[in-house]
Amino acid sequence: MQTDPISDLLTRVRNATKARQRKVDMPASHLKVSIVDIWKRGGFIRNYKLFREDDKGVLRIYLKYAGKGRPVIQGIKRISKPSCRVYAPYSKIPKILGGIGVAIVSTSKGVMPDTLARENKLGGELLCSIW
Repeated sequence: MQTDPISDLLTRVRNATKARQRKVDMPASHLKVSIVDIWKRGGFIRNYKLFREDDKGVLRIYLKYAGKGRPVIQGIKRISKPSCRVYAPYSKIPKILGGIGVAIVSTSKGVMPDTLARENKLGGELLCSIW
């Protein structure tokens, strides 16, 4: 049993990019799919796919690499942790690298990127950031 599925997601992706793997598999959840969908729309990954294996949901992420095999994901960081939750109003949601990166925010209207949360004037829990 995992105590922090978001940290597990981030660690698996971070390790896979360092090992230059093309894809990475992990147990699926609605929250993970929401986060990965934001990454896809932001251009950080090529694609993702959900499928069932041995009666369990599996999330497969296809990683994206630029010229000469350089990973598009340069950094990935957990902000709010189970032991120390971090919340912010929409006006205090940080801009990651001046807007190059994306902060993922869990709001009352669902999980969304920082730009959309600011646009809709929604604050919430800062889950993670990617650049």
